[in-house]
Amino acid sequence: MGKNANIAVIGAGYWGKNLIRNYAGLDALKIICDKNEIVIENFKKQYPNTEICFAVNNVLSRNDIQGVVIATPAETHFSIAREALLSDKHIYVEKPLVLHENEATELIQIAEERNRIIMVGHLMQYHPVFMRLKSLVENGELGRINYIYSHRLNLGKIRREENALWSFAPHDISMILALAGDMPESVQCTGGNYLHKKIADVTTTHMEFPSGLRAHIFVSWLHPFKEQKMVLVGDRKMAVFDDTKPWKEKLLLYQHEIKWQTNIPVPSKADAEKTDDIPEREPLRLECETFLDCITNGTRPVTDGNEGLRVLKILNASQRSLNHEGIKIQVNESGLSLDTTPQKPEMTSKQMYDSRNVFIHPSAVVDDEVSIGAHTKIWHFSHILSGSKIGENCNIGQNVVIGPDVSVGNKCKIQNNVSLYKGVTLEDEVFCGPSMVFTNVFNPRAAIRRMDEIKHTLVKKGATIGANATIICGVTIGQCAFVGAGAVVTKDIKDHALVTGNPARQVAWMCECGNKLDNKNTCKVCGKQYPKLKKMTLAKGHQSSYRQKPVSRRDLT
Repeated sequence: MGKNANIAVIGAGYWGKNLIRNYAGLDALKIICDKNEIVIENFKKQYPNTEICFAVNNVLSRNDIQGVVIATPAETHFSIAREALLSDKHIYVEKPLVLHENEATELIQIAEERNRIIMVGHLMQYHPVFMRLKSLVENGELGRINYIYSHRLNLGKIRREENALWSFAPHDISMILALAGDMPESVQCTGGNYLHKKIADVTTTHMEFPSGLRAHIFVSWLHPFKEQKMVLVGDRKMAVFDDTKPWKEKLLLYQHEIKWQTNIPVPSKADAEKTDDIPEREPLRLECETFLDCITNGTRPVTDGNEGLRVLKILNASQRSLNHEGIKIQVNESGLSLDTTPQKPEMTSKQMYDSRNVFIHPSAVVDDEVSIGAHTKIWHFSHILSGSKIGENCNIGQNVVIGPDVSVGNKCKIQNNVSLYKGVTLEDEVFCGPSMVFTNVFNPRAAIRRMDEIKHTLVKKGATIGANATIICGVTIGQCAFVGAGAVVTKDIKDHALVTGNPARQVAWMCECGNKLDNKNTCKVCGKQYPKLKKMTLAKGHQSSYRQKPVSRRDLT
């Protein structure tokens, strides 16, 4: 069953540990990769014959790894999966596949071009009981399916990186699409936000299919007890799949009928039929075996990239409906569109962002009169104030404040806990490290208003500002300059200069690829030369800084 394939698991957290256990049990686990050194060392003790590493690149560069299992936060799925496919690895990605449909389409295209497998972790499709239920539906034993009702409820696990819809509903959506054998025509979703005003703790999703089938999904992490139940109502039989029951009671069939007497529908009830001949197997083990089998035999999994894309379309449609108080979202073969009937509200700015594949996390706040370029992502608890302009393909991290009236160029990366106040301008491809600080007034006093004394700060194209650095207002940071972590910048920085310390002083020149130049102003990594830069004579203690230091574990955490 393909058990000789070598697997690397990237992400050893909440769900990753279960994948590690199963692949180790199948003698397929070769490498565990996680940036948390404590976690990874504990797994090394538990699985002494398995290699460990801290960087994804260390996995992807290995020729002896055939499959990569990705169990990292959803926002990282696309970048890791894309690099893995380009490294000719087969990939298994925990749900959801990615966050944006264009990303899923790109992954599918790369996989087809390179003849690689994409498998999505829609676990319930590999549950033996669900497989039996699906077989009963396909064989017509339940008759015509009128509606499906699915509950996935629990007290926790409460998340802040996603709402209950994205955390709980993907499994139910995957199962319903498999049972329906079709995509719905429309989706509606409502919810309740109780613990955080921007994150839904409870959602109800309704889907209408061309066949007349209707499906309903109720998910919540604020429920007093665990419930994982799916009810199918057919015109011949009804079925209940209750995953919290003992194995032999998980699937019950009811041959209830509706009989008409003098034009009045009268229910005729029957006793429950058990289906106790289903082999008892752990669904996750079967899922892992399937991935290994696909790698070895070149077969396509049920939950392949296209299935992952279909589920993603329904999730995005549900989220759009949820964002706009339950309006009906139409689903068609080319994608998703709003119901344009006259009684519906006009398209909002958030819907226009959706049309440009802009991702705005539900906990983020974007004021009016803000411009956001295509494919930009804005993460948890960030706030974009009015008058600000953000370019295309930017990544705005958690707890970031931008504005008012701030300009950010294309392809910028702004890491967690950064504030870009009025007066700051970033050109294209600027990197702002975690918790670095911009100021905009030179001599602030709480009791004295000095907003009319704002000094402008310009960061030119390709510059990098390290973590916890402080940029005193009124300076210009040159093109491809590099500000070291913790540095305090009090004056202009030249193009390509590397500065460190407090106050920041130049200690070297930097290549545009992000590596130091040697004493001949040549980059030993990419080979580019900079003859126009002034040659530097460094103090004795800095001579070794031209050498490229090996990456340590501390650098990767």
